[in-house]
Amino acid sequence: MGIEIRNVRVICTAPEGVNLVTVKIETNEPELYGVGCATFTHRYLAVVSVIEEYLRPFLIGKDPANIEDLWQSIMGMSYWRNGPVLNNALAGVDMALWDIKGKMAGMPLYQLFGGKCRSGIPCYTHAEGATVEQTLERVEALRERGYRKIRVQVGGYGGKNPNLHKPENPFPGAYFDPKAYMKNVLKLMEKLRMTYGDTLDFCHDSHERLSPIDAVNFAKELEQYNLLFLEDALPPEQVEWFRVIRQQTATPLAMGELFNNPHEWRTIVSERLIDYIRVHVSQIGGITPARKLVAFCDAYGVRTAWHGPVDMTPIGHAVNAHLDISSPNLGVQEWADSFTGLYPTLNGPLMQEMFPGMPESRDGYLYLNDRPGIGVDIDEELAKKYPCTESLVSWDWMLARLPDGTAVRP
Repeated sequence: MGIEIRNVRVICTAPEGVNLVTVKIETNEPELYGVGCATFTHRYLAVVSVIEEYLRPFLIGKDPANIEDLWQSIMGMSYWRNGPVLNNALAGVDMALWDIKGKMAGMPLYQLFGGKCRSGIPCYTHAEGATVEQTLERVEALRERGYRKIRVQVGGYGGKNPNLHKPENPFPGAYFDPKAYMKNVLKLMEKLRMTYGDTLDFCHDSHERLSPIDAVNFAKELEQYNLLFLEDALPPEQVEWFRVIRQQTATPLAMGELFNNPHEWRTIVSERLIDYIRVHVSQIGGITPARKLVAFCDAYGVRTAWHGPVDMTPIGHAVNAHLDISSPNLGVQEWADSFTGLYPTLNGPLMQEMFPGMPESRDGYLYLNDRPGIGVDIDEELAKKYPCTESLVSWDWMLARLPDGTAVRP
C-alpha cells in the first residue's frame, strides 16, 4: 500500500494574543506529516469549521503527492469559490501537502522550486510612532539593527488627529482625517530624507483609506521622496484608478494584501500598473497558486513583496521565505521585528519555542534552515497552553470613519 492521508487536524493557538490556525496532515507512515498555515484571525472559527467538517472527510485516504489535483478539487468542490474563509482553509492543506512532499524528497521546499536565487532575503520592518519625532527615533533604532528598508507610519493607519470636527452624537469608531493624515506623512518623509538622504529605503502603507483622487495626489506628492513603494493606495474595488496614478507619477506602487482572486490582480499586473504584488499567500489559497502568480508577475516585470503580518504563523512566514529565495523577481519581504515593541512578538522566545525552525532575521535579511519541507514544526503541547478566544479579536481599528462619521474601508 502506498502513502495516504490518515488524518487532518487543526491546531489553534494564540501565543502572543493573536489567534493563529495551523493545519496538520498525518499519513499512514507514522513519522511523515506536514503542517500549514490557515490563519484568518478575524474569522478563525469559520476556517476551522471548513477544514474539520468539509476538507478532512474529502482528504482521508487520498495520496498526498497529488497536490495539484487536490488543490483544484478543493477549490471547485464548494462551487462558489475564492473567498477568504475557503481560501485560507485550502491554503493550510496545500502548505501541509507541500511540506510532506519536501520531506519525502529529503529537500527544503525552495529546492523543489528550483533552488536559491540569492543567499539571503532582503526584508523590511515597521517603524511607527504617535508623532513624527517618535517615528524618527524608531527608524534610527532599526537602522542600528541593520535594517536598510523600513516601513514608516505616524499615528497608525490614517493618522491620529485630536482636532476632528465631528457631528453631534457621533457613531463609535476609529475616526481619521484624510487631509491631516497626508500632510503628516509628507512632513515625516521630508524629515527622513533630510536625516538619511538616500541611505535608507522607506515605504508607507495608506491601508486603502484614501478616496481615489486623494490617492492620486498623495502619490504625486510622495514622488519627490523616492519611496521603495506606496502600499495599498486604493481599495481592491477601485483598482482601475491605478491607471490614473500611473499616468501622473513615478512613485512605485504595491498592492494586493486583500486580494483573493486572480481576476483582481490579472489586469493591474499585465498592464504594469503596479511594481510589487503584495498578496497574503494563505488568502489566495497557498503555495500552489502563489508559484503561478510569481511566474505571471515575472513576465511583466512585477516583483513580489508578500504580506508578512503578525497574524500569521511562523509556518506561513517560512513559506513566504521559500518562495522569496527561489523567485528571480523577489522585491522585498515584510517582517514584523519584535524589537519595535509596536506589535505582538513574531520572533521572540515563545514563538521560537512553539514553532521550532522558523526563519531568522539578521542585519536586514531573512535566513531559512535547510530542513526538509517547510522546515518549521509546532509544539502542540505548548500550543495548548495559549488557547484562541473570540475576545482576542479586536475590531476597533477596523471600524474606520471619516470626520462626519461615514464608515470607510479600514
